Amino acid sequence: MKLLVVIVNFRTAALTLEALACLLPDMEGLDASVTVVDNDSGDGSYETLCREVAARGHGDRVTVVASGRNGGFGFGNNVAIRRALAQPQPPDCVFLHNPDARVRPGTLRTMLEFLDAHPEVGVAGTRIHDPGAGRHASAFRFPSVLSEIEGGLRFGPVSKLLRKHSVWADAPDHTAEVDWVSGASVFFRREVFETVGLFDENFFLYFEETDLCRRAHEAGWRIWYVHEAVVEHEEGAATGITNKNKRVPQFWLDSRRYYFLKAKGRTGLLLADVAWVTSRSLWRMRRAIQRLPDPDPPQL
Repeated sequence: MKLLVVIVNFRTAALTLEALACLLPDMEGLDASVTVVDNDSGDGSYETLCREVAARGHGDRVTVVASGRNGGFGFGNNVAIRRALAQPQPPDCVFLHNPDARVRPGTLRTMLEFLDAHPEVGVAGTRIHDPGAGRHASAFRFPSVLSEIEGGLRFGPVSKLLRKHSVWADAPDHTAEVDWVSGASVFFRREVFETVGLFDENFFLYFEETDLCRRAHEAGWRIWYVHEAVVEHEEGAATGITNKNKRVPQFWLDSRRYYFLKAKGRTGLLLADVAWVTSRSLWRMRRAIQRLPDPDPPQL
C-alpha cells in the first residue's frame, strides 16, 4: 500500500526533525513518503526544515510545504492531503503523525498490514505511550449528553453507571473496534476522504479528529485501535497543553461547542451544556462540603 505521512509543524522544527529521524528508518522497504506542513510558524521553522531535510539527504522522501497561514491542525493536514489526492497516483493511506510523536520500529508495516487485511476499516489508530506517564489515551467514545454528566459530576457511583458513555475509555489491552482514535497517530484510508471529505477547518484544535471519525462511522466505515503498533508521545510537548494546565484554552471550548452543534444540533448542544453546567455545579458543591482538593481541568 502506498503511504503518505503528514506532520503539521508550528514552531516545533526540532521536534519535527526528531520525528523524521524515527520515521525514515521505519519507512525502509515501504512505498512511503512524508509531507511536512509548516503552519506559518514565523520563527524560521520552514527555512530550518527545508535546510535540514536537504542537508541530511532526505529530499527524495520528505517534502516541506508552507501552508501560508496558521489555520489549525485540520487545516494544516488538509493542505498535505489535498496535494496528495491531486496527484496522478495518490496514496492508499495517510498517516497523521504529531511532531512530538516517535514511531517504534515496525509500526508503519504493522499498520499497513492491518489495513490491507481489513478493507472495511477506514480509520485505524496506534497505541500511544507517554514515556513519562505510562499509557496515554489512545481510543475514545463519542461525546454525548451522558458523557457530559459523567465528566462533570465526577462521582464514583454515577461514573460506574455511565462507564459505557464516558469519552475517556481505558485504552483496550488488545486490538479492538472503537468510536474514535487520537489524531496524534492515526491512519486514514484514502477512500474515507473521498467518501466524507477532509477535516472541517472550523475546528482550530481539538475535536477535529472526533468529528472526522464520526462522519466516517456514519458513512459505514469501521474504526479500530491497533494495540500491536506503538508510538511514543509526550503529552503537550508540541502544543504546551496538558491536563496539568489550570485553564482550558478558549479554542478547546469553541471546538467542543461546535462539535455538539454539528453532531447533535442546537437542541443537543443545549442539553449538553445544561448537563455539563448542572453536573459541574453539583461537583463543586460536593467538593466544598467535603473539602476535596481542587480538581484538574477537563481532560484534553
